[in-house]
Amino acid sequence: MSDAIAKPGVRVLDRGVEFSVYSENATGMELCLFDVDGRETAHLPMSHERGNLFRLLVDAAKPGQRYGYRAFGRWDPMNGHWFDSAKLLVDPYARQIDSPYSFDPQLAEYGFDTAALVPKSVVVADVGDEPSHVDLPAGGFIYEAGVKSLTRLNRHIPEHIRGTVAALGHPALIQHLQKIGADAIELMPVTAWIDERHLHQLGLTNAWGYNPVTFMAPDPRLCPGGIGELRSVVEALHDAGIAVILDLVFNHTGESDQFGGSLSFRGLDNSTYYRLANDDASVFINDTGCGNTVACDHPMVRQYIVDSLRFFVTQAGVDGFRFDLAPILGRTRAGFDTHAETLKAILTDPVLKDRTMIAEPWDIGPGGYQLGQFPPPFLEWNDRARDDLRRFWRGDDYMTGRLADALSGSSHIFSVGEQHVTRSVNFIAAHDGFPLHDVTAYVHKHNGPNGENNRDGHEENYSWNNGVEGETDNRVVLERRRQDIRALLATLFASRGAIMLKAGDEGGITQYGNNNAYCQDNETTWIDWDAMDEALIAYTGELSALRRQFSVFSETTFFTEDDVSWLRPDGSVMTVEDWEAPGCDCLSIVFSTVERESGDPTRLAVLMNRGQSETVFRLPERDDHGWHSLTGESRGTVEIALAPRSVSFYAEKLSTGG
Repeated sequence: MSDAIAKPGVRVLDRGVEFSVYSENATGMELCLFDVDGRETAHLPMSHERGNLFRLLVDAAKPGQRYGYRAFGRWDPMNGHWFDSAKLLVDPYARQIDSPYSFDPQLAEYGFDTAALVPKSVVVADVGDEPSHVDLPAGGFIYEAGVKSLTRLNRHIPEHIRGTVAALGHPALIQHLQKIGADAIELMPVTAWIDERHLHQLGLTNAWGYNPVTFMAPDPRLCPGGIGELRSVVEALHDAGIAVILDLVFNHTGESDQFGGSLSFRGLDNSTYYRLANDDASVFINDTGCGNTVACDHPMVRQYIVDSLRFFVTQAGVDGFRFDLAPILGRTRAGFDTHAETLKAILTDPVLKDRTMIAEPWDIGPGGYQLGQFPPPFLEWNDRARDDLRRFWRGDDYMTGRLADALSGSSHIFSVGEQHVTRSVNFIAAHDGFPLHDVTAYVHKHNGPNGENNRDGHEENYSWNNGVEGETDNRVVLERRRQDIRALLATLFASRGAIMLKAGDEGGITQYGNNNAYCQDNETTWIDWDAMDEALIAYTGELSALRRQFSVFSETTFFTEDDVSWLRPDGSVMTVEDWEAPGCDCLSIVFSTVERESGDPTRLAVLMNRGQSETVFRLPERDDHGWHSLTGESRGTVEIALAPRSVSFYAEKLSTGG
């Protein structure tokens, strides 16, 4: 057999299909073939070859063939070995599975044959032509969405594709993304996942998908057409100029802890694929909080991760990736390493090096908070900016300086070494936590429906309720909340660096105070399009257009003194005393920028008033063309009366001489 393909996975050849799977500690491996009805048609021993690979060429096999593996070896969990040949195992390199993963206690029962419980891997051939590609622009606008939650209740999408990847390519959805000016859509996991075992007893199901078993195969519930369906949607979005980013989970799998089932990695070679305690191989390291931790520093796991990313790029044209609990990718036995081989392999791979990479820069392990420590050009979710923007608008003391830093791209975090650009992804809300509406409507989390007696989810949300906890028909309270949402949106869109908006926040959608809605696959997380605030959607589009109009927002270098002035409402420069004042409610920011379409040098002013009364701002005067309003929250052109709890934008074209 040729050594040219010394790697796991399947190869479709003219004469048949070559199957290959990796295991360091298995003593034998069996390939099991199935028909479309799930009946086993053959079980074939595989040859054990160099590099800990088990291989077999099956003549006359072709795409569409169902298969799985059975691994033989020691059943010795106390020493990290979980081999049980009664367990049918999904190929880690499976590009398609024939049914969703489903939890069953018998998946964890030694000696119980699980062929009837486990999805079958499906042979899928490569797509020949190279897919298109769209870059996320610097300072781009990312729209984070779950496939089902975004499309399930959209009446403009045909019912038979609502809730699936195919719905993302429908004109109604694409037109909405264009209306709000999104540069990219970031999809929460579309790869196949399994429900956490405690959810079955509660009658709940996983709504987010952050519990994968294998890393390539799309989930049949979300993507019944497999990688071809994803590719078609990516092409439709590309035609509209919208990039596609996939949220992927390489940090843990749904096999969970010692009480979880054997579905793939555990049965193939538990001690290779998972990180186990140094002094007790029966203990799974749990730096993820999900029961296990993938050993991302193992060379074969590293190759598997890179191959998974390459698969989505070459077969579907995906433009970038967001990595859940990304410090796991950089963990070694010694802890997190900025220069870890796996991070390096991702950034230097020739297929991946032009794609957007985004890190969620924390996990729960030792030294797990690594904001600002990922190697460039990784972008990073910036939760400090999120919290500071919320706290400023909540009215917390001593927040003006922190607000300014967040608006400037958080240079104190990202100016590491010789780096002169921000890699911040600024956001106010994401799938994990309160949506934007609930930030202004709930002081406390209300996670009772999750079945954990409200113990789950973050305790501190830096939120407020405008006088009434939760939903209300009080018009005064509703108007205050609407004004606060507009102010929060404007602040986000005025920040330097990439920005991210959670789907539904542009329309003021609520989760009824649930800040950990991972198990609410229902109206709690499904976006009610009929309830979306159309005026708020239009305002989001206006903010996005402003962001595109002026270069100051897309540039990612850190500000110099010539780029920006920080002013008091009376137009004078902020002093140290002003910055350190506990209750500073107002701030005027004047940027030197360029209007993109005309190329004209321009001054752009962003005025912020978090107070409870109208405040008069004075803009600096020059003998140029004068200031003009870009939004409608204020009155005047030099002396400007700014409404309470609002943000306003002004521009002044500068003379170019001659």
